[in-house]
Amino acid sequence: MKHFKNVLSVQLCCVFLLLFLTSCSSTYYGAMEKVGVHKRDILADRVVEGRDAQAEAQQQFQSALEQFDSIVKLEETDLKKAYDKLNKEYEKSKKAADEVSSRIDSIESVAKALFKEWKAELKEYQNKDLRRSSEKQLKDTKAHYEEMLASMHAAEKSMEPVLQVFHDNVLFLKHNLNAQAIGSLQDEFSSLETQIGDLIESMDVAIDSSNAFIAKIKT
Repeated sequence: MKHFKNVLSVQLCCVFLLLFLTSCSSTYYGAMEKVGVHKRDILADRVVEGRDAQAEAQQQFQSALEQFDSIVKLEETDLKKAYDKLNKEYEKSKKAADEVSSRIDSIESVAKALFKEWKAELKEYQNKDLRRSSEKQLKDTKAHYEEMLASMHAAEKSMEPVLQVFHDNVLFLKHNLNAQAIGSLQDEFSSLETQIGDLIESMDVAIDSSNAFIAKIKT
């Protein structure tokens, strides 16, 4: 019984939190519209921010790979310094990945509000031709958005295995500051290089898709 009450309490807290966040978002969008900034404008700006976050993540993961490469090529080195450098690159990469995920969440939030509002306002048209035109535009915009979002999520997902490999090797290096640790890194490098290459290609697709969507929604 006690366990049931605890579960129920957690569920209620989640519901109240969701309602609170939804209310905050609605208030924010309403305030922005009063100063002439509409959901469409906010969505375009957030897609730009998401695109830029992905470009920065690309650069960071490439930098991390270069640091990884510099360590595995050293025969004699201060392994403590090597660990510190690699751990720093891992933390920066993780932060970049978290930023990408955060930007995607913010894009999804405003897009959901925009499409919901747009669909509801179709009922306000008296002119059938205008309503059909707006409905087609909504359908096209939503299709382009979903294509872009899918590419963003694909790029986001491609970061997870890379981060895991980095994390595993940083941990191993932390607790094994010897030649065995360098040997382990050398074994991982080829696989990691391939994964980061795939990640960068995936992000290129997402960035191109973002640019196409930005161009469409601003016209």
